[in-house]
Amino acid sequence: MSGNELKFLIGGNWVDPIGTGRHTLINPATEEPVCDIAMGDERDVERAVAAAKAAFPAYSMTSVKERQRLLKRLLELYNRDYELIADMMTEEMGTTSAFSRSAQGWCGRSHLETIIDVLDHYAFEELRGDILISREAVGVCALITPWNWPMNQLVVKVVPALAAGCTMVVKPSEFSPLSSIHFSGLVKEAGFPDGVYNYINGEGRVVGEALSRHPDVDMVSVTGSARAGIAVARAAADTIKRVHQELGGKSANIILDDADFEDAVSRGVHGCYGNTGQSCKAPTRMLVPAARMKEAAAIAARTADSVRIGPPTEASSDHGPVVNRQQYERIQSLIEAGISEGATLVAGGPGRPKGLNRGYYVRPTVFADVTSDMTIAREEIFGPVLSIMAYDDENDAVRIANDTVYGLAGYIQTPDKDRARRIARQLRVGMVYINQSDWDATAPFGGYKQSGNGREHGEFGLSDFLEIKATGGWQ
Repeated sequence: MSGNELKFLIGGNWVDPIGTGRHTLINPATEEPVCDIAMGDERDVERAVAAAKAAFPAYSMTSVKERQRLLKRLLELYNRDYELIADMMTEEMGTTSAFSRSAQGWCGRSHLETIIDVLDHYAFEELRGDILISREAVGVCALITPWNWPMNQLVVKVVPALAAGCTMVVKPSEFSPLSSIHFSGLVKEAGFPDGVYNYINGEGRVVGEALSRHPDVDMVSVTGSARAGIAVARAAADTIKRVHQELGGKSANIILDDADFEDAVSRGVHGCYGNTGQSCKAPTRMLVPAARMKEAAAIAARTADSVRIGPPTEASSDHGPVVNRQQYERIQSLIEAGISEGATLVAGGPGRPKGLNRGYYVRPTVFADVTSDMTIAREEIFGPVLSIMAYDDENDAVRIANDTVYGLAGYIQTPDKDRARRIARQLRVGMVYINQSDWDATAPFGGYKQSGNGREHGEFGLSDFLEIKATGGWQ
């Protein structure tokens, strides 16, 4: 821990909060307290926004090269403390030590590296005739981040905002605060001017709402549930500020009849269970030809049963617990809903895995014969629960895939690229992955429909923190 768990970073200094609330962080693997963190209120928001507003005029006028220099220094510090940051994420949210290093921490590094490269070529200004088109910092930003990918979600907002010349108030989730507090210290150590980056904690309905409605906040970027996105949009409406939302998903994984079923189904199961199922783009709905439902269910059950759930610090564990008791209980209720609504349980089920009687561990679960009207097919579960659904033909698969309020990601498994491309064009989602293609920090990340608006990653994320100005008569 950093020693700043009971402080906020405001105006370049670690200060005592005005709000007197506290949140006890619980280690999800042991259910034991880790530490208390400070929880602010509206008065802390006022201080933090005032600091960001005061810092904006000077910082927004810094050169691109100066901002890039500061970001390179931040990357050096991030790499220096990489192992420590990874260990913090394992302690605060239960990801295995290996996953914290190979994925959780690596994503943060990738976003830093990517935006540094983008600044080498991004056109902040261009002439069109005698008109200068300028892309300028949007202003003071409120960045509200979730617990499931602590460094990924924090860095993917903070770094493009810093690169654009914005100042900011950051409010991460209280359920994974350790790594965020440490990262805040790295921003200060990197030498960004006082007040450019401000960090506070607090409940969404208090601090998040106060940030969203504050007249001196020019933009809110939030990642979270649809409920959180709606709350932010409502609070921000009166001041007509920019609202960027990266919200939930219920992504379909279409396995076509010409795919290698053993490989495609097993990879689909592991894809669903990545990060213990706590990923918005997880392929949680597996769509298979109706005639091959039993075959797919058998492969999926065998794969799920092979997944080792255990203490996240043990090398033998594939996955650890989910983040907290609330999330554990919600997943349990949705598993029960799947059973009561008539889905066929082929692996896992309610309760903890065998041999684990403490910690928020969930059994890797697979349901077959799931239909679109079932709760588990419609709600984002955010746990290691897979729903296998049957389709009649390609058109039916596309219909089922699009039959959701969400539109974040889609997956297609087939050796026939022409079929995959034809289906990809029909999916109402922001991202499509053909044959489990790799995640890329330069590709735009975001969704259609109730999965939000705006895009993150690389130049696309940078653009969302910029306003466009046209100045005529420049020549």
